[in-house]
Amino acid sequence: MLLKTRAVYSLGLRMCSTHVTTGPVIESARPSSDMSEFRKAFAKATNIAIITGAGVSAESGVPTFRGEHEKWRKWHSQDLASPEAFSRNPSRVWEFYHYRRELVLDKKPSAVHLAIAECEARLKKQGRSVVVITQCQDDLHRQAGSKHVLKIHGSLLETRCMSCGQVTVNKQSPICAALKGKGAPGADVPDTQIPVDKLPRCEERDCHGLLRPNVVFFGETLDSHILTTVEKEMEICDLCLVVGTSSIVYPAAMFGPRVASRGVPVAEFNMNTTPKTEYFTYHFQGPCGITLPPALAPHESEEL
Repeated sequence: MLLKTRAVYSLGLRMCSTHVTTGPVIESARPSSDMSEFRKAFAKATNIAIITGAGVSAESGVPTFRGEHEKWRKWHSQDLASPEAFSRNPSRVWEFYHYRRELVLDKKPSAVHLAIAECEARLKKQGRSVVVITQCQDDLHRQAGSKHVLKIHGSLLETRCMSCGQVTVNKQSPICAALKGKGAPGADVPDTQIPVDKLPRCEERDCHGLLRPNVVFFGETLDSHILTTVEKEMEICDLCLVVGTSSIVYPAAMFGPRVASRGVPVAEFNMNTTPKTEYFTYHFQGPCGITLPPALAPHESEEL
């Protein structure tokens, strides 16, 4: 299993699992929930890595596809977010992603996004750095003002041409005429069965290839350049926060434990404990919109 885990990480393969383990990490006592102790670590840190997941987007009203929102129509998100699903039924997959695009287009950054962005801007003036490593596919971190954002799973608001490979930012609503009013999530809603030539198409001259969302489907590898940058950030950070993630989607679920294995403090902010909670120094339970802002607020030792 350890070899499988290392392969998942080295290849950057996106997987959803509750069984993959991270291998040996430093054994520690039960994570602390002492905010004053965390704040001492925060005050000393010069390179802070913040790993964010769907729970952060949920603070802005974006469904997490867990629990009551686990399915779109009768399918789990993993059943639709795969290259095989797109190849078999691009119309259905585009309806699903059109639904998701429309959801995020009118959302605003939450207290979590704003606290992270403010912290990054403030600490930059002190010669300290904050990097956001996000699994979220919306654009809310950037809308909040975060500058150093690594989007490891791609973006709902970008497309990639299946023919020429062109990646384009696309915030049109709807993205094409055939998808207007489509994508309703109800269990009894039938597929629209849009002809392939009516789905989003490339606008590059002489191409007109089929577009797909520029996201990392399950079973695909992460962008190697982004993954390399993430690995470097994991090596230099002296404090890591894991915020709003279930820690079951790989390789992102391994980032926090890898940092902890170096003896670096890792703090988890989540509604519940996760399969990785035991590896971390701190765990703060509750809505991250409540727990995170005071954790990142100016420390008394800062020169403002």
